[in-house]
Amino acid sequence: MKYTKLGQSDLTVSRVCMGCMGFGVAEQGMHKWTLPYEDSKAIMAYGLEKGINFFDTAMAYQGGTGEEFVGRALRELIGRDKVVIATKYSPRMPQQLSEIGGGAWIRQCLDNSLKRLGTDYIDLYIMHSWDYATPIEESMEALNEAVVSGKVRSIGVSNCYAWQLAQANAVAEKNGWAKFVSVQGHFNLLAREEEREMAPFCYATEMAPFCYATGVAMTPYSALASGRLSKHPGETSKRLELDAYAKGKYDATAEADGAVIARVAELADRRGVSMTEVSLAWLLTKVTAPVVGATKPHHVDGAVAATELTLTAEEIAYLEEPYVPHALVGVMAGSVGRIPVKNVWPVNN
Repeated sequence: MKYTKLGQSDLTVSRVCMGCMGFGVAEQGMHKWTLPYEDSKAIMAYGLEKGINFFDTAMAYQGGTGEEFVGRALRELIGRDKVVIATKYSPRMPQQLSEIGGGAWIRQCLDNSLKRLGTDYIDLYIMHSWDYATPIEESMEALNEAVVSGKVRSIGVSNCYAWQLAQANAVAEKNGWAKFVSVQGHFNLLAREEEREMAPFCYATEMAPFCYATGVAMTPYSALASGRLSKHPGETSKRLELDAYAKGKYDATAEADGAVIARVAELADRRGVSMTEVSLAWLLTKVTAPVVGATKPHHVDGAVAATELTLTAEEIAYLEEPYVPHALVGVMAGSVGRIPVKNVWPVNN
């Protein structure tokens, strides 16, 4: 396993982050394919054995039982200082807006996550989606308080636009507060819209070495498009059959995506490796540490092996060539209509 610094934080993380959305009591959340505790612990133990030290969960996963499983398993398996735990808080629901303020909500969510995880601190605390109901100054101040208190080591954000990340970190810098060190967006070979603005904002690249790059780590979710980039046409799994949320993200573009998947399969056969390895090896050329869900040992094996696979420039171009622009889906699709008009750049006709 290879390791790297998470952006400009002091966190050292494995190049693969284990996504823990598949852990938790199935009856208590939106996903019906999640693993019970002992099976979850076994997968986490296998990941640790293979060198993974970075685990990502959220308060929203299976009614909070996802956090409980992750915290309990890691306490039983390894010392707290040996792992990097990331968890995410959800913005207030409409019915909560009049009941509790934005800053107080963050503090409440944090304390509840600490309790469920059974730990004194969280390494990376993430805003799960952009909080349109709370002024960004209020959110960043509350998150900074969490860092100053020692309850959180670093903060990150998920499901946002590059301008929102820039705005948040500008506010933090102006006030001397902790800044977001990572962003967790929807990014894989079938969903490359993060390449438009987020990727060049975070990193200077070979194509644009002098662009404004902030050193914010990209840790994308859905690295394998909910399994679509790891299976040949016709292959299936319990998640592919039951994950209605993923169907909503990918079914509409299945025909166009099929061309990309076919090239992943072709290149995997040519190189004598799995489709998982090819798909993640491509993503690892773009980001710090993809979040890869795992519910079986071979999921871990493929992710770890990908860190050792080097694709040529020609192979990368071959994988990328069939891609066509995609509409935003999932959480980001719901944010399109919420962008304030005053924040939209004027168009000169």
